[in-house]
Amino acid sequence: MSMEVTAWHQLYSMNDRPERRPVSRATLRRIGAFARPHRRKLTLFLLLSVVMAGLAVGAPLLAGRVVDAIFAGEPIGVVVAVALAIAGLAIAEAGLGLVNRWLSAGLGEDLILDLRTAVFDHVQRMPVAFFMRTRTGALVSRLNNDVIGAQRAFTDTLSGVAGNVVTLLLTLVAMIGISWQITLLALLLLPVFVLPARRMGTRIARLRREAADHNAAMGTQMTERFSAPGATLVKLFGRPAHESAEFAARARRVRDIGVRSAMTQSAFVTALTLVSALALALVYGLGGFYALAGQLAPGAVVAMAMLLTRLYAPLTALASARVDVMSAIVSFERVFEVLDLKPLIQDKPDAREVPEGPVAVEFDDVRFAYPAADKVSLASLEEVATLDTRGGVEVLHGLSFRAEPGQMVALVGSSGAGKSTIAQLLPRLYDVDSGAVRLGGVDVRDLSADSIRDTLGMVTQDGHLFHDTIRANLLLARPEASEEEIWDALTRARLATLIGSLPDGLDTMVGERGYRLSGGERQRLTIARLLLARPRVVILDEATAALDSTSEAAVQAALGEALEGRTAVVIAHRLSTVRAADLILVIEDGRIAERGTHTELLAAGGRYEELYRTQFEDPTASGVAAA
Repeated sequence: MSMEVTAWHQLYSMNDRPERRPVSRATLRRIGAFARPHRRKLTLFLLLSVVMAGLAVGAPLLAGRVVDAIFAGEPIGVVVAVALAIAGLAIAEAGLGLVNRWLSAGLGEDLILDLRTAVFDHVQRMPVAFFMRTRTGALVSRLNNDVIGAQRAFTDTLSGVAGNVVTLLLTLVAMIGISWQITLLALLLLPVFVLPARRMGTRIARLRREAADHNAAMGTQMTERFSAPGATLVKLFGRPAHESAEFAARARRVRDIGVRSAMTQSAFVTALTLVSALALALVYGLGGFYALAGQLAPGAVVAMAMLLTRLYAPLTALASARVDVMSAIVSFERVFEVLDLKPLIQDKPDAREVPEGPVAVEFDDVRFAYPAADKVSLASLEEVATLDTRGGVEVLHGLSFRAEPGQMVALVGSSGAGKSTIAQLLPRLYDVDSGAVRLGGVDVRDLSADSIRDTLGMVTQDGHLFHDTIRANLLLARPEASEEEIWDALTRARLATLIGSLPDGLDTMVGERGYRLSGGERQRLTIARLLLARPRVVILDEATAALDSTSEAAVQAALGEALEGRTAVVIAHRLSTVRAADLILVIEDGRIAERGTHTELLAAGGRYEELYRTQFEDPTASGVAAA
């Protein structure tokens, strides 16, 4: 490694220094647990790193031997033999380098796979409350940046420390054996080489962190403005000129920092390269003096000069080894931080299946409060200094009702009364604090998550779709569904004609969140997905609230297919859509204020009658007049 390359390596290794703190043994044990499945490959990788370090010292000594042979007038065969030995060392080093790189790449990618899979699987088990609080970008960073940072502990830092220690020891032994005076001089010059790197590294790290902050702000602005709803909002209410100026200001700041960083780095590397050149000149001068005085062979001077370049590289690398190790440890700790966040919703070891046949839904004296942030999230994932400790305020107060198999129970009431919370307790997106929610007579906490998913289907107001094909979005509900079953579901959802008219049919991309489709089409596609899943219990959470009258009529027809013969819990803002419900519950402030059929509640003249009359008398209430 040349001294200029060494300077760059030292500079970069000093960036983003982690906080000085002790490393816990528990963290080291967990790192060892991830490395244990790859211990054979890791051992071979380290052994090859050590062997390559030894080979690196042999070339300078052989080069000095060639010079001595030339000056001594030895037979040409000796020179050729030593030259061939140098070539053999180079070939061996290159071959072992390729093998070592293959091992390094395999080991690193295996570790990345293990870590990413562990984090991804764990995050999927987290409750909905976790995703409602966490910034997606921060979570994705754990799967990318921190996982790669942890991987470097094995592929770069560990092998680098082992190889550099061996290289340093062998180089020092060889140099001391040739001339202890020149070796001492080389070591005395080391602080001139290392100390500026530490100071400059801190300065550049500060610039890079500032640039990273501006880049993050630009990334957030682009992510929000480039999404379909964000772009629409800017076009409708935003100020494009202001948005452009704000983005340009951040971009210019990043540019200015980039120029300063580049000049600082170049000045630093140039200075260190100059120091290295002066050190070589000094070695040649002192070595030449000893050679002319007959105290040192000419070849030894050449060998010392070459060994000098092999001395600074491992010394400077080892000087920053602690920083590299701590950086990797911090990456591991950030990954483990996510893995240590326990999911609030977990299957019991003896979790049961939902009983076969028609399913009844029952809420028995249910009380519930949303969990506080410290129960479901991390400050680093929310990008706040401390988590919000508020929480535990009860939002459902002793709720009890029952939907018999095949019945429809409708939940109506003011916004914020707790209707959607009730719907989220059924599929066990949250667990109740007291009381019980039962499916088929069994507490959902005693059921397996897979069984609940197979039993229950839900259609929400936003009708979320992934940026994928229509086919892929439908098969999410039942991957083994046949083509015939897919088209049957689309027909019943009143979408078959539309999908059949598209050039790519089922392979049409729906766009991010399904925004290439209209609101009604998107909602009917989610209903088709529900039909394909064939659940025994259906939850509809404001499924038609955001639709116009025409779209609502199509969706209502599709919902008729979805609800036929199934137990249903329907949350409705438009009361005209639930008049045929077997039971209507009026929810106010987390309690059941009234219950009965449409006719009974109107006759009672209470809150339901007030809501119904308000909608019918409001000429802007879409869909009510036609009811």
